[in-house]
Amino acid sequence: MPDVADLDDFVKKYEILKSEIAKVIVGQDKVVDTILLSIFSGGHSLLVGVPGLAKTLMVNTISQALGLDFSRVQFTPDLMPSDIIGSEILDEKRSFKFLKGPVFTNILLADEINRTPPKTQAALLEAMQEKAVTVGGKNYLLSNPYFVLATQNPIEQEGTYPLPEAQLDRFMFEVNLKYPSFQEEVDVVKATTQNKEVKVKALFNASEIIQLQKLIRKMPIADNVIEYAVNLVSKTRPNTEKSSDFINTYVDWGAGPRASQNLVLAAKTHAATRGKYSPDIEDVKAVALAILRHRVVRNYKAEAENISIEEVVNKLL
Repeated sequence: MPDVADLDDFVKKYEILKSEIAKVIVGQDKVVDTILLSIFSGGHSLLVGVPGLAKTLMVNTISQALGLDFSRVQFTPDLMPSDIIGSEILDEKRSFKFLKGPVFTNILLADEINRTPPKTQAALLEAMQEKAVTVGGKNYLLSNPYFVLATQNPIEQEGTYPLPEAQLDRFMFEVNLKYPSFQEEVDVVKATTQNKEVKVKALFNASEIIQLQKLIRKMPIADNVIEYAVNLVSKTRPNTEKSSDFINTYVDWGAGPRASQNLVLAAKTHAATRGKYSPDIEDVKAVALAILRHRVVRNYKAEAENISIEEVVNKLL
């Protein structure tokens, strides 16, 4: 059972954290909330949005407020795996020395991840899953905590390499960024066209975040909530005993067991940030769309009839 006082303290600090981030990031509350959920759950996030929605600024601001190191890699068609993980060089003593790449940080922003070929995308796979990289037969542990926040531009398809399902599954959440409202855009323009610099205070540090991740994992959860999460994921798989006619007609592939694990863990974090001591079904529902969106594959019939993944998931909920 987690310490109730620690959870209460976390809720207070979480609200202060969000207001600190809001000093720089106008609007996008749900997006910021989802990124923070993924960080406190120990997962990675894929941010999908058109250029100019402050994705890089958002990740940089969040890393500052959390007191974490931050690296950004611009993914391009000529980017090599060694540009991310590092490489061995021959030093002046004629011995090999490992030069660490930008992956050795707490938060790695992989900007436009779908612009780089599969070989380079795969270099991130081990880092994301194992929190370690292997170079020249040696294993190097990454910083703890470690998160990959990748961005993807949905409008330019030419010269892009769509992420394979195996790599998409490594991301806990897919977060869709929308255009700001009229008033939010007015506020953004006001704030960014003046000679005023806003400083963000670091409210956490790496060891505190590791402790909070452990605290969240300790949260008790009722069997019926776990069963609801697993049942929801099972229903996304076509032509199985739990699938409906709607899923059989419009879905090619459903979500795997990692989706069930992520649903339960994210529901715990969602409950913790809302001051609850145990998650319920409403917490599972709150995180379901962002967890299932990139794991359920529509078929050609769904595309022809303009049925979105959001519709599919909402139908299941």
